This record gives sequence, structure tokens and C-alpha cells, in this order.
Amino acid sequence: MSVGLSIGLAVWAIAGLFSLVGLALWIWILVDCAVNEPSQGNDKLVWLLLIILLPFIGSLLYFFIRRPHRPVLAQYSAK
Repeated sequence: MSVGLSIGLAVWAIAGLFSLVGLALWIWILVDCAVNEPSQGNDKLVWLLLIILLPFIGSLLYFFIRRPHRPVLAQYSAK
């Protein structure tokens, strides 16, 4: 096996791993938004559309802008 082929396979393996991690993050953010986002107004619908239509950017925006605003203890005590 040549060195070039080995490097190519390693690059594809790393890219595949990053893709799987990104897909898992996207699914986690999508489920978190669908389950935990309050249904007041159109906020939930707008966030879900943003996450679905712009997966990478929408997931990051939701994670860093919207998600930290919910108190952790309030999530579990309300259920």
C-alpha cells in the first residue's frame, strides 16, 4: 500500500468521524429544541426551522444563544 493511499484513507476516516459527531450534535440540538423550548408565540417554530434549514449555523446559534438561558434545575423540577 502506498503512502499516499494511507494518508487519503486517514483523511477520509477523520472527515467521517467529524461528520458523525456533527450529525449527533445536530440531532441532539433538534430534539432539545423540540422538547424543551416553550411553545409561546412562534419561537419554537422559528428555532426549529433555523436548525433544520441551516444545520451547522442554526445548531451553534441555538446552543450558544438560546439554550443557556434555561435554568437547569427548572427543567427537572417542572416535569
